[in-house]
Amino acid sequence: MNGVAAAMAVAALVSVALPGASAHAAAVTPRIDLKVLVVDDGGSSVEAITAELRDTGVPYTRVQLGSSSRPVIDAAFLSDTVDGRPRAKYQGVVLPNENPFGEGSAEMAALAAYETAYGIRQVDAYTWAHPGVGLEYTDNGGYSGQLDGTQAAVTAAGKAGPFAYLGGQVLFEDNSALIPESYGFMGKPRAGYTSYVDAPVGSGRASLVGEYAHDGRRELVVTFGYNQHQQQFRLLARGIVEWLTQGVHLGQSRSWFAVHVDDVFAPDARWNKELNCTPGDYACPGGEGKESTIRMTAADAQYAAQWQQEKNFKLDMLFNGGAGEEWKAENGGTDALTSQLVADRAKYRWLNHTYTHPFLGCTQDTTTVPWTCTKNASGAINWMSRAEISAQIRDNVNWAASKGIALDRTELVTGEHSGLKTLPQQDQDNPNLAGALADNGVKWVGSDNSREPAQRAVGSARTVPRHPMNVYYNTGTNAEMADEYNWIYTSRAQGGSGICEDNPATSTCLPAPLDTATGYLEHIVPAEARTALRHVLANDPRPHYVHQSNLAEDRTLYPVLDRVLDTYRTLYAPNTPIVNQSMKEIGTELGRRAAWDAALAAGRVTAYRIGTTVTVKAPSGVLAPVTAPNGTKKQLLLGTSDFGTAYAGNRSGWTGPELLQSAVTLKLPS
Repeated sequence: MNGVAAAMAVAALVSVALPGASAHAAAVTPRIDLKVLVVDDGGSSVEAITAELRDTGVPYTRVQLGSSSRPVIDAAFLSDTVDGRPRAKYQGVVLPNENPFGEGSAEMAALAAYETAYGIRQVDAYTWAHPGVGLEYTDNGGYSGQLDGTQAAVTAAGKAGPFAYLGGQVLFEDNSALIPESYGFMGKPRAGYTSYVDAPVGSGRASLVGEYAHDGRRELVVTFGYNQHQQQFRLLARGIVEWLTQGVHLGQSRSWFAVHVDDVFAPDARWNKELNCTPGDYACPGGEGKESTIRMTAADAQYAAQWQQEKNFKLDMLFNGGAGEEWKAENGGTDALTSQLVADRAKYRWLNHTYTHPFLGCTQDTTTVPWTCTKNASGAINWMSRAEISAQIRDNVNWAASKGIALDRTELVTGEHSGLKTLPQQDQDNPNLAGALADNGVKWVGSDNSREPAQRAVGSARTVPRHPMNVYYNTGTNAEMADEYNWIYTSRAQGGSGICEDNPATSTCLPAPLDTATGYLEHIVPAEARTALRHVLANDPRPHYVHQSNLAEDRTLYPVLDRVLDTYRTLYAPNTPIVNQSMKEIGTELGRRAAWDAALAAGRVTAYRIGTTVTVKAPSGVLAPVTAPNGTKKQLLLGTSDFGTAYAGNRSGWTGPELLQSAVTLKLPS
């Protein structure tokens, strides 16, 4: 019997005597509300699980142990009766450890009785190996200590159970030999304990994560500490939630990755190693006459198409058709790059990046450092006009149409995200931007996630925040990347800019400059791939962006993308692929999440299961994210249909009531 079926069987066996009913009355199947109880001690492990619940849309109630005003966890707090039916208010319980209340605690006794009565599961976020959680002490074939670099693995039981979406490896991060990053315990299982994740100890293996079944209860025991950003937790987070909720819960998760390549057809200015700045760009003293540019060739375009096919991953080409035409006119009237990309146009997703890549905000005075907005005689800011912005959008669309390039006109990323507010110089959007977007039917406009991580409205359009990748736009070679990286991240005493010294909270100085011959591949690529992969594993749909220069010359982008994709596909099973979406689809996802989070915060969502029936009620127009087992059906006005889409071994999706319905009704497999 699988976990969901077993839980349903337990729930169906609960018998509650209703008022006036005889002792022989039929059993009443309880209502289980789709919400998780989190008992928080302020530790990083509970916070990590809480972040997973929050970021995937699973509702939860947090009880802070250290708060004098917190509620008492007793039978009344945990359950009651609704319409004559017993109700469990929480479908799962997250505790800091197996008993954070102390020996003989009435609250722990109430939780244990509740879990037993309703078949509710408990996660022990971080505890030590001992018989109280079904493990031998570590001195009996176990281990306690630092876990950095540990090669753990999912067991056969884990693959058949909550971690079936993983490929098998669970590698503990070891990012620095100087800093301990994780600590934990590994113990040999005792009776009632099933190991899901283990690692080698001596000539045998011992458990790091497992299920302890005892006294009519089930606990998921985790015996290592972690935070929400560490790869080992990110790999296991989905399975922890699936185990806790028995595979039926609000919220859903995907592994998202999209890469925008900006400035396609346009050249990018090149970093100057001697001047430590970029001639032709802003603020490069002495750079006059030393300008140099980086631009893809036809061979680079051929390689991009070949790479996409080999990696089964599509790049988004953000193009400036007019900038390409200018380059062509200045270079003998021919352009092999454009010819090649246009010939391969069906192999990419295309996205409007404006015709010639001008700054669409205020008129800039670049004689100052940093630049400033110019003002007219009355002191008002000079803005690019609505007509000029509109022409940049429209002319690029028309250019694409003339080349047979298909694109979605509702999507736009402006050059440098200009037109949107740019602090500190421009503290507001160009007031002409929203009108120009509306004139051209633009509904989605790219923004810089490092400046504005939240989606927001720009007139009738909405932003789609994009992650900048630390692969610089003004470098075409590995050596140039390492040189500029050294300038930014080394101290003044080592010949660097000192930026990291001036901003210790946000930047970390390199202990010594990187070797420019090897530093990019050996240091920068692993670091950047690790950051991008962290986004992929964190249910973050926001796209990443780079520039066409990174596909040229040394083709610096590919080692980063190769590491991200290859690592992911090693760590995850084929049933959990990377989701590679368009900007509109990502924007829609972010909008749905915001509406769902607002509905949860306002207490306007009701969701529960009774036996094999799940009911979800949300405000009108708000879709609900739901995850359920394979075989789940959605109730229609007449008949049923398959619910959701398959992902990670179950089914999930955004869903709302059908015609003439006020709630979503799902039928779980029996």
